[in-house]
Amino acid sequence: MFLVLIVGAFALQSCQQAGVNSPGSEYMPDMGHSIAYEANYYNYYYYNTWGTEDEYYKLAQPGLPVKGTVPRRSNAAGFNIPTQGSVPYYYADTEEERNRAIAEIIDNPLPITDAGLAEGKNLYNIFCATCHGEKGDGNGYLVRDDGGVYPVQPANFLLEEHVNASNGRYYHSIMWGKNLMGSYKDKISYEERWNVIHYIRSLQAKELKLAYNQEENTLNDVDKPAGKNYMAANMVEQAEGHGVDLGHTDNHHHVDDSGEHDHDAHGGSDHDGNHEH
Repeated sequence: MFLVLIVGAFALQSCQQAGVNSPGSEYMPDMGHSIAYEANYYNYYYYNTWGTEDEYYKLAQPGLPVKGTVPRRSNAAGFNIPTQGSVPYYYADTEEERNRAIAEIIDNPLPITDAGLAEGKNLYNIFCATCHGEKGDGNGYLVRDDGGVYPVQPANFLLEEHVNASNGRYYHSIMWGKNLMGSYKDKISYEERWNVIHYIRSLQAKELKLAYNQEENTLNDVDKPAGKNYMAANMVEQAEGHGVDLGHTDNHHHVDDSGEHDHDAHGGSDHDGNHEH
């Protein structure tokens, strides 16, 4: 009888089903649960050798870069510009903060370059054109008769309102979204966001038969063309160990990687009453 009870107990234990807080019976659980510390990944397991659950949670949090760390990559011209969204963005996801970003974020911290416009075009066509259209006219596939599933009209960047809008309006919308448009801050990096904005400006210039390229900008007096000798000049700057001036003025603010704003550049995207990208 005693033997029957033991066998029954083992049988019941081996048939444990998974529950809300239990995976049930597991065969060789160490193959499914790491007991080693994994940086930036929370995977606590009760056989874990790194202390308590709270201690492991603290270990798994992202840490600050080691002192002296340099950016993983620089932009096409070699400028050390944040690319991974690690710079704080000091504008919250509210209408009041959106208006503040529109008013304060003026300059695009990146100069207009052919390479930047090419990158901006590629990213725009991936993330934005389905709604805002390849021309920026708000007539993307999702709202056209052959697509027609989007419930709201996306912003038409070619309207005077959007042509005259500050760069902060665009950058803020990329960071937080607007209306039915969601945030894109986790999809494109700091530098990429600014190049997308440059490309949107180039679409506006094309519609108005104006110039917006590496050598000339007749669309506005804010965005700075890099110039014909941009690459060569930058190589000389780097070789001589000089800093690079991105053409900001002291009264303008600067937005960084996470959509962050500092005192130098700016960023934002918008689409009032419309959905944006």
